[in-house]
Amino acid sequence: MTATIVDNFVAPKCFQKIDILFESTDFLLINKPSGLLSLSGKNPLNKDSVHFRLVQDFPTASLVHRLDLGTSGIMLIALNKPANTNLAGQFQLRSVFKTYISILAGHVIEDSGQIKMPIAKDPLLFPRLKICIEHGKQAQTDYQVLERLQSPLSTRIRYEPLTGRTHQLRIHSQHIGHPILGCDLYGTQQTHKAADRLMLHAEKLQFDHPVTGKRIMAECACPF
Repeated sequence: MTATIVDNFVAPKCFQKIDILFESTDFLLINKPSGLLSLSGKNPLNKDSVHFRLVQDFPTASLVHRLDLGTSGIMLIALNKPANTNLAGQFQLRSVFKTYISILAGHVIEDSGQIKMPIAKDPLLFPRLKICIEHGKQAQTDYQVLERLQSPLSTRIRYEPLTGRTHQLRIHSQHIGHPILGCDLYGTQQTHKAADRLMLHAEKLQFDHPVTGKRIMAECACPF
């Protein structure tokens, strides 16, 4: 008999607004605030989200990718069905280039590197996921150290995920022994309380225009 997984999580109210970085007839580029869901949850108390807010002014808006609740930064929103199909296809083909800025606990020794560890669901610790060699899906993250900080002892890092697994950067950070500061799922009580938000920001996004095919390079400055 399979156990039923119940998600009783209710997101705290997010008072920050969505900044629209770029608007066209086919898509939007926005800056998602930390603490806002990308998509409304099944629980009616989790109605507020990027999608819920945007459709008030852009009724045809649809998401082609998501950011975790605590992650801030650049998101790409389709404004019609052809654009959605094209852009979603680019994500599936992994032709969209993404970079994130993060602050990890402790000092990462290597100046750059690659993390290749498969990720799978963990039904015993929902909503957490886990590293699983046997059943996990391939996940690869490149990183580059930007700065080693002293107070608290931490590392500012640029991540380039080559795959887009749920919680990938958070799990990979924990796997190398340096959880992301402010992360509530992967790390310790100390690293969770070391920041008042998840220290993860979607910095850059490169993709092809869904109509012209021209390569677009978009950037959203990191707030921390």
